[in-house]
Amino acid sequence: MLSFFWLRCLLKMVKENIVVPEEILNFCCNGLQGSTSPPRVREPGEEVPGAMESPSPARNPTEVQMSQLVLPCHTNHCGELSTGQLLKWIDTAACLSAERHAGCPCVTASMDDIYFERTISVGQVVNIKAKVNRAFNSSMEVGIQVSYEDLCSGKHSSICKAYATFVAQGPSGCKVKLQPLTPQTEEEKIEHSIAAERRRMRLVHKDTLKDLLTSSPQETAELETRDGSVAVPAEKTRVESVELVLPPHANHQGNTFGGQIMAWMENVATIAASRLCHAHPTLQAIEMFHFRGPSQVGDRLVLKAIVNNSFKNSMEVGVCAEAHGQEMSVSRRHINSAFMTFVVLDEKGRPRTLPMVAPEPGDGERRYREASARKKIRLDRKYVVSCKQTEVPLSVPWDQSNKVYLSYNNVSALKTLIAKANWALAREKDKVQMYTLEEDKFLSFRIEMLVCITASQAFSLLSDLRRRHEWDKHYASAELIQQVDDDDMIYHVVSQTLSHENKPQDFVILASRRKPCSKGDPYVVAFRSVTLPTHPASDSFTRGETLCSGFCIWPESEEMSKVAYYNQATPGYLNYVTTNVVGLSSNFCATFEACEKFLLKNKEEQIVRL
Repeated sequence: MLSFFWLRCLLKMVKENIVVPEEILNFCCNGLQGSTSPPRVREPGEEVPGAMESPSPARNPTEVQMSQLVLPCHTNHCGELSTGQLLKWIDTAACLSAERHAGCPCVTASMDDIYFERTISVGQVVNIKAKVNRAFNSSMEVGIQVSYEDLCSGKHSSICKAYATFVAQGPSGCKVKLQPLTPQTEEEKIEHSIAAERRRMRLVHKDTLKDLLTSSPQETAELETRDGSVAVPAEKTRVESVELVLPPHANHQGNTFGGQIMAWMENVATIAASRLCHAHPTLQAIEMFHFRGPSQVGDRLVLKAIVNNSFKNSMEVGVCAEAHGQEMSVSRRHINSAFMTFVVLDEKGRPRTLPMVAPEPGDGERRYREASARKKIRLDRKYVVSCKQTEVPLSVPWDQSNKVYLSYNNVSALKTLIAKANWALAREKDKVQMYTLEEDKFLSFRIEMLVCITASQAFSLLSDLRRRHEWDKHYASAELIQQVDDDDMIYHVVSQTLSHENKPQDFVILASRRKPCSKGDPYVVAFRSVTLPTHPASDSFTRGETLCSGFCIWPESEEMSKVAYYNQATPGYLNYVTTNVVGLSSNFCATFEACEKFLLKNKEEQIVRL
């Protein structure tokens, strides 16, 4: 009966909104099961069991996880998951993640390049994880990771990684201003920072293609295949199909589901590729999907595909989707365009040699040339952007076709270094602090201090390498050899430091400047080595290389900024770095103090210019 006494006390405390001690709550529950022992009251200062245990890390509120078992209805003729079905699942998960952050309906604006690493078979599980990387004004980037799981062996493996852009829409279809997203983990901070660079790259994608086509000479299409037979006319690969948009094809807003449109486009593209090779092709990569407008239930979607060009082991298929109302002859709307790369695999899984394509005169020849240009851009982008930092050589050849991706790699590498969490304070002298970051293959350092100067003034002064010799005694001179655009410049730098060959070192450096994308972002100036045919290595110098270095400038107040310099030390620079880290030299501190004097001396000059 004692437990019912405590139970009455419990009910009274609940009615009066009094917090119930854990001991009383447990005792009442146990008493109803036969226990009559009174609760033990903890002594003052006694710790609550488990109170000091660290809580599990909070899950990102925008994160969506989806797991789908691959059934026969999801597969193609080979018993492998249809890429169109996978695209539906990817778009669904990404949209749910975007709407979690926006709190309102969202539509797919674009999907970046997707490279498929392997196929998925019946009975395996597809695991999809999507979360918002960054929110801009009315759009947001969602990162998607896709992997497969074999339930029998327990094996897990990556399938692809994708980035999608979604736009938030209000009740009347107007754009909605989004709340900023605050990243928590190191990974989230890196993705949040680099999302601004990916957005910049998307916006200039068309200009990159135009520049490459303008700079490339017109080439006559070859009309002979590699085995000497006549080339296949592109017209023979043309496919046109119509789909009636029904309620099951629509999303919760009544518009045609973006994933469904992508699946229909993949279907007609596969048919076009099959007509060239007379075999069942495998989709290897998709270039960016860009949705130009919505379609609704009742629309007729006309899907068109044709093989634009055939290379030795792959082919590019161009596909577009147009929406029509009930009157097919009027109100045609261009909904989407994409370019898909297919391969044909033999019995051993190796790519087969494909027949060549004879393009149609006029638009066909234009598409033929553009496909060659896109292939070069894809190779540059995959090599420079998709590689891990350790897989990219120190100096990458620079040209017009890869300038956007080298600039992206330059800035994203520095932003990744900035976002690392394990920086350790190594030295502190006066106002200068030096931090180190030890990783498997790299030793990186960061030097920072507060300077009485606005962030924009410091950014302008430190981004011009021609003035670095005024405060850095290691620099002899810096010549601007190419003004790529307003934000990217290439310099030839000569150092006063002698190499082991007793010759001065020289560098060819790409400098990429970035102003803040939104409030709270820093100013960034990133440096990395590139190679230029016009400036080869000379016998007079020892050619040096820098992998990742640069400045990051945060505004602390209207008149105060935190200036930080980062460097991922290369082997030739390592001895100099470690000597300063352990305190055997004060060159770093002295150089940074000279930098502060340079900034203070020249800030008035910047005020006049600004």
